[in-house]
Amino acid sequence: MLLAQISDLHVRPRGQLYKGVVDSNRLLQDAISHLHGLDPRPDLVLVTGDLVDEGDPAEYAMLRTLLAPCETPYLLIPGNHDSRDALRDAFAEHSYLPARGRPLHYVNDAHPVRIVALDTTVPGSHHGAIDDTGLAWLADTLARERTQPTVIIMHHPPFASGIPYLDDYMLRDAVRLEEIVARFDNIERVLCGHVHRPIQVRWAGTIVCTCPSTATQIALRLRPDAAPASYREPPACLLHRWQPGSAMITHTSYIGHFDGPYPFA
Repeated sequence: MLLAQISDLHVRPRGQLYKGVVDSNRLLQDAISHLHGLDPRPDLVLVTGDLVDEGDPAEYAMLRTLLAPCETPYLLIPGNHDSRDALRDAFAEHSYLPARGRPLHYVNDAHPVRIVALDTTVPGSHHGAIDDTGLAWLADTLARERTQPTVIIMHHPPFASGIPYLDDYMLRDAVRLEEIVARFDNIERVLCGHVHRPIQVRWAGTIVCTCPSTATQIALRLRPDAAPASYREPPACLLHRWQPGSAMITHTSYIGHFDGPYPFA
């Protein structure tokens, strides 16, 4: 099974730029064209939050328009820039999303790799958190299937990256989540967005991967006094390949047109 992951789309209303600088809507179109051009094509696309920039219904209407050409099934989770209820209203036919007024935790068992989605958003805040009810839901959900390869998707990463302006807004109290995930040996990956960078770390007996943004990439600055910054670096997606009898492998796939191919490797 081939899973594609895109993240931090930051879709804006028609004709508006992300941060007044970047055409995030066109860049999402480019990302979808890129997914269509992959051979083989992904079986499923995971969209790991910050779907829009301000949680506005007009942005979600634009998101629907931009995702409509996508020929691969996709699953959505919210990020800190999203509105749960506005997302739920805009994608009412996505029956896996829970009802309005509730965190958008869900599980998808329709594929060889089980997808467990965890809503880490805190309405009105940029950091992430999971309450007692959400942690109990996760523990129960994972306990119901201990053998099928499983991927957990959530927006906020549960680790400190060393980039100070990102770590202010990471998942809070991640130790409690770590204790639950560590009980299960069938978790192939924990897939996150939020940081607009590809980062990997061993955590809770598995691997956490964060996905680049389809819009802008946040600067890799590791000094504790570093000032926040972003760049128009090449956007990218992640491809997570799983086959029976082998571990999941993750690739970074850059979106755009580059010189090549050349007849050497």
